Amino acid sequence: MSAWLLPDHIADVLPSEARHIEELRRGLLDTARSYGYELIMPPMLEYLDSLLTGAGEALNLQTFKLVDQLSGRTLGLRADTTQQAARIDAHLLNRPGIARLCYCGPVLHTQPDRPRATREPLQFGAEIYGHAGMEADVEALALALDCLRGAGVKDFSVDLADVRIVRHLCAGVMVDAAVLQRVHAALAAKDATELAQLTKNFPAPAREGLLAILQLYGDEKVLKEAEKALKATPAVRQVLQNLQYLAEQFTGVNFTFDLADLRGYAYYSGTRFAAYVPQASDALVRGGRYDEVGAVFGRNRPAAGFSLDIKQLVAVVPARPLKAAIRAPWAHDAALHALIAQLRQAGETVVCTLPGQDDRVDEFRCNRKLAQVDGQWTVQAL
Repeated sequence: MSAWLLPDHIADVLPSEARHIEELRRGLLDTARSYGYELIMPPMLEYLDSLLTGAGEALNLQTFKLVDQLSGRTLGLRADTTQQAARIDAHLLNRPGIARLCYCGPVLHTQPDRPRATREPLQFGAEIYGHAGMEADVEALALALDCLRGAGVKDFSVDLADVRIVRHLCAGVMVDAAVLQRVHAALAAKDATELAQLTKNFPAPAREGLLAILQLYGDEKVLKEAEKALKATPAVRQVLQNLQYLAEQFTGVNFTFDLADLRGYAYYSGTRFAAYVPQASDALVRGGRYDEVGAVFGRNRPAAGFSLDIKQLVAVVPARPLKAAIRAPWAHDAALHALIAQLRQAGETVVCTLPGQDDRVDEFRCNRKLAQVDGQWTVQAL
């Protein structure tokens, strides 16, 4: 095997894509900043017990592990940044009121989380801590949609769900944790036969409600149907009203609802949203409410937010135009060097053609050149 081959699902990012990714990164951070979100930069690795505290088995299996040569303790390379943001909010900032935090950096996965995905996503996320009301859910979704629009994403749809529906239906049901996990899996797979078998000894309201939500997906009519189908579980009504309220806060957005969608059920505590586009097989953005995320750090604060992979995003947005540039000859000329420096300070890109080399520049559109006219260096159109 050649020494320069990379591991599976790990790849170099070449100039054109790298430029596009960086422009998207800057735009996303600027959008978050416009909402008042502060940038944080957590470390790439932490002690494993801190990194995985409360994160669940799924994140544990996605985390690369290694031994710290200084302490002898096990370290983990982060597979997600939300746990780190919660730790920062709980211990380093420890603010009494609202904290709005955003981040952007690589995470590493032991396995790709979707077909053809990288194991080194560039994760951007934004999270708001300290507000339990629906206003925080609305803000998180509004910022997520503005990030997509700013990146040039069009024709997206948003799917809404809430993990509390299944929790309310299963409340008080005495069942083994392994069976409950299989129930969740059957709901996610919409496997009515498996679900009926697993719930045959459940109380009638729980069994009938779980079987009903398998069919409850589609447009806003689903919410009215759910109120009728799940009336035996009164606590569900408020959850359905919250989903309706959230969708009503946005105009021109295509919303769908899937009341049996349990992806991330161990992570989220309430409303969930995911944004999709036709040209991607998986959601571009996932987010929602995860109030318990900071509890393991000794500060159980309400929290809502979202994250996305910029490497996935770059594949579905239009290519951006190349930046205009100026071509300059290489010469031992103080006046030329002074003009080049002046142009660069003014924000221009000046590419010097080295002696004996061609002037091909893939990532810049050289539409002007520096030329000497009557002893003076000037900028001329090409």
